[in-house]
Amino acid sequence: MELALITVLFIGLIIIGVPIAFSIGISALTGIATMAGTPNTMIPMKMFYGLNSYVLLAVPLFILTANIMNSGSISRRLIDFSIALAGRRPGGLGHANVIVSMLFAGVSGSSTADTAGVGKILIPNMIDKGYSREMSVGVTAASSTIGSIIPPSITMVIYGGLTNTSVGQLFIGGMLPGILIGFGMMFVIGIIARCDNLPIMEKITRAEFIALAKDALPAMITPLIIIGGIVFGVFTPTEAAAFSAIYAYAISAYYYKTITWRDMPKVFVETLKLSCLSLFALAAASALGEFLGYYKINVMVADFFNSLGGNEYLFLFIIIAFFLFIGTFMDAIPAMVLFVPVIYPVALSMGVDPVQLGVVIIITLSVGLITPPYGLCLLISSVIGGLSLDQSFKAVMPYIAVILAVLLAVIFMPFVLLV
Repeated sequence: MELALITVLFIGLIIIGVPIAFSIGISALTGIATMAGTPNTMIPMKMFYGLNSYVLLAVPLFILTANIMNSGSISRRLIDFSIALAGRRPGGLGHANVIVSMLFAGVSGSSTADTAGVGKILIPNMIDKGYSREMSVGVTAASSTIGSIIPPSITMVIYGGLTNTSVGQLFIGGMLPGILIGFGMMFVIGIIARCDNLPIMEKITRAEFIALAKDALPAMITPLIIIGGIVFGVFTPTEAAAFSAIYAYAISAYYYKTITWRDMPKVFVETLKLSCLSLFALAAASALGEFLGYYKINVMVADFFNSLGGNEYLFLFIIIAFFLFIGTFMDAIPAMVLFVPVIYPVALSMGVDPVQLGVVIIITLSVGLITPPYGLCLLISSVIGGLSLDQSFKAVMPYIAVILAVLLAVIFMPFVLLV
């Protein structure tokens, strides 16, 4: 009975518009208060324990990296290079949008930072060049989801911390699926460009292209340093996140000379705001997880899947359907904190590889970033492009199909996890 009441309370809070972090926290507070013999001090203890992890330091550090990149105009240089690389193709700005999202993902690990930084520049630019608002918003929102998949990825760091899975292996596992999603989106853009006769950018000289490439090179080598350092054991994911923030500031301040120490207080404040949102939701989810554990939800889940005969593929399809639903109203981090500890032991018992499970969950939850009502990337893009949420969602549907197609490949052809 208590479990049903807390579920109703949680759903009710979301329906009336209470922020997801507070909805989780209120539900946890109410639920733990109903547990016989459990003091209310358990709530702050569990919230603190949920954040008491060295690997979680990577979250604010990667967010800091993304904010420094946007403030230091690094994203502007990546955009210019991407336009030079793909601009001569039909729908070149759309292709450039996807390419810069792939490059940005390799530095920041944040999809929402990608949407905000790239969208503010490319969405107005695409509209001015004759692209429809729908396509401009749709491409920007959809391609920004790659930030959760191509390493370094904040969500992969969280999953690795929750399951003790090697973050380096997760990074390698996310590389090829992320690239395939990017190429798939570019294929869709190419079809739309030919059907709508979209404009081609003016040709640039070889010297101009080389100059743009040199200008963007310091930013582009960042993922190679970060991922290589983690994979070869030079530093941990948290140390890699700290290095990426220092490196982003160094090239912004001393190479590009577009940021100074006087700009950093604003960057730190923005980082704290975004980090607090994510980490408070994570802490609240840890407390709610204690309540779910009290009622042995993990045992109920295991019994449910065992009743289906232990089929690995059926298990993964149910997981995808579940997280597609959860992603429509919950951020990836609290969703993983709540449910990954429950399903992870079941997955191991069925022989599902931990890296495969992690990549499946992370790709699935990335779709939640562009599905209403919660989809943050969709909301940010629609606001920038001056488009309604319904119109924006219709615009991203072809790209969602691409993500789901790659997801199927990850399930049936797990070798795509190895680059």
